[in-house]
Amino acid sequence: MEAMVQPRSPADVESGGGGAYRWAADGGRRAVGGGLRGRLDALRELIALSRTRLDGRTLEGAGRVLETADERYRLSGEHTVVAIAGATGSGKSSLFNALAGANRSQVGPRRPTTAEPVACVWPGSRPGADGLLHRLGVPTHRRHVPADGSSELRGLILIDLPDHDSSATEHRAQVDRMLELVDAVIWVVDPEKYADAVLHERYLRPLAGYAEVMFVVLNQVDRLPGDAADQVVDDLRRLLDEDGLALGEHGEPGAAVLALSAATGRGVGELREALGQFVAERGAADRRLAADVDAATERLRSVYVAQSRVGLTERSRAEFDDRLAEAVGAVATGRAAERDWLRYAERACGSPWSRMRGRRGSRGALGFGVGATDVGMTGAGLTGVGTAGAGTTGAGTTGVGASRGGRTGAGAADVGRTDVGWGGAARGRRSGRAGVGRGQDGRGAAGQARAGLSRTGWNGDGAEELTAGGRTGIQQGPVGRQPAAGHRRADGAAAAGPGDASVVDGRAAARPVVEHAVRTVAAEAAHGLPAPWAHAVRDAADRGAYGLPEALDKVAAEAEESLRGGPAVKPRWWTVAASLQGMLSVLQVVGVLWLLGAVTGVGEATAWISGLLPAVLGSVGGPALAWMCRVVARGPARRYGQDAERRLRSAAAACGRARVLEPVAAELLRYREVREQYAVASGV
Repeated sequence: MEAMVQPRSPADVESGGGGAYRWAADGGRRAVGGGLRGRLDALRELIALSRTRLDGRTLEGAGRVLETADERYRLSGEHTVVAIAGATGSGKSSLFNALAGANRSQVGPRRPTTAEPVACVWPGSRPGADGLLHRLGVPTHRRHVPADGSSELRGLILIDLPDHDSSATEHRAQVDRMLELVDAVIWVVDPEKYADAVLHERYLRPLAGYAEVMFVVLNQVDRLPGDAADQVVDDLRRLLDEDGLALGEHGEPGAAVLALSAATGRGVGELREALGQFVAERGAADRRLAADVDAATERLRSVYVAQSRVGLTERSRAEFDDRLAEAVGAVATGRAAERDWLRYAERACGSPWSRMRGRRGSRGALGFGVGATDVGMTGAGLTGVGTAGAGTTGAGTTGVGASRGGRTGAGAADVGRTDVGWGGAARGRRSGRAGVGRGQDGRGAAGQARAGLSRTGWNGDGAEELTAGGRTGIQQGPVGRQPAAGHRRADGAAAAGPGDASVVDGRAAARPVVEHAVRTVAAEAAHGLPAPWAHAVRDAADRGAYGLPEALDKVAAEAEESLRGGPAVKPRWWTVAASLQGMLSVLQVVGVLWLLGAVTGVGEATAWISGLLPAVLGSVGGPALAWMCRVVARGPARRYGQDAERRLRSAAAACGRARVLEPVAAELLRYREVREQYAVASGV
């Protein structure tokens, strides 16, 4: 009974036993050698990791190699299958009979002579040849045993194939099929057709990687006079070298080239000896499958080997973070936070009279006030207009004035936050948020805001000032709502129409910058990758980019909300300055009352001298103290603004990492994994 191949048990796997299969207890070699086993496992893992990235036809050849390996190692490892292939009239059937020691294969002048494969089996120490012959499709009546039963070829299964250049199509197809299944091949050529183009271009050249399991035999040398046989052999070697076929010379692995005559028996003994040694090694199946894996991995080289070093550099990541920070207006947000801090400081350290004026101004009917006006921090990178002069409230009234720091505003500006002195800063921003940012009057942000061109926006260019149109346009849809032409604002003023160049829709301006940032980082990550993996990286980036503008808008809105109430911790020196301002105000009031008493005659006429000092001290000291506080506040305000900018930048970067960089990094990691498996499978 034939020895049955048993799968490895879990204990064998855990103990590190080699081979995907092992032979039953009656002996035999392991099916898979250590090195080949690792390559086959790597090829299997490679296919599993690549199924969702590569076309099925691309992996088809590698899959067939694994199937062939599994099938071969489930069969007898005691036997070596060697096929004799050749052209019509080359004498391969005669050589088959010479090795078998009897006429087992028909020979004659009729062409083609061999219509079916013929097998001769030298029995081994165990049975198992029938499974291999069934796999090859050799009919039972074509299976023979040698006449002499010599032990030097024990375990050999010799197959006589039909002619590879047969006029019968089914014969050629049978040859091609069996050449993929046998362990080794003996190519038989004759002095007339050894240079035949069909042999070299269709078989020897494509099969150059199988040189270690190949014999090339020049038959019929008895027909050559003198030293002509040596000359033909030398020319044959030259042709094989041009085909890329390694020749086994000086102990090097490669194809063996022999000259013999099957008719006279000259050189047949040398071939028999070489075959005996080849079969005794029992490594033909491993070498054949190793060559199959080499060929399969070489075909896959273009889809696994990168043209250059791949991966995202720190510079690319930093540039991506910078673009997202630009998109959410991190710099403008930091500057607005800095100005807020300065306003809070001036309000806290200012005189009671200035605070009273600020509160009174903020309660005005239309909200007109004097001071610095700043657009409320909007999402998606819309930054503020830093104009000074007559500011605007969130109700939508307009203000005109020169910008702070010498920048020029773009005409009238409907902004989202108004600084009414120092007292109305917070209320102005809240009012602007309700009227413009949220669009309570039912119009889109673009219709409510009319200001200068975008400074950063989502497209990263434009003038320094920026429109206040923002959060509503971003939140309501892909491109924001657009007001009808000539639509009237709630206060009666005409809203900017669609053709007004000063109207900027925050969403429409934002999306190009995000898309550009994503495309840039995806192109950097995909640079040098094989086409399927580059496509996978770009797809991962595109999936992450979907919804990224909305996510960044949410980040910007949260940053605005966190800055709404001003500094969380008020510096102690604000309290000290406020106390000094109170004392100076008291001195001012006392001095003024004293002077009034002296002027009206309530007090002595000379008493005005005593009242002049506190009045002057209170009147001059208050503004002087406020000026000193403004100077001192610049440093902390700058740090407060930088911290706000840093937080918004970090939040935008985290959003970009989670949605884009991490999926891209996952694809790159997957490629590295398959690249490592490919390196193992290819044996490099």
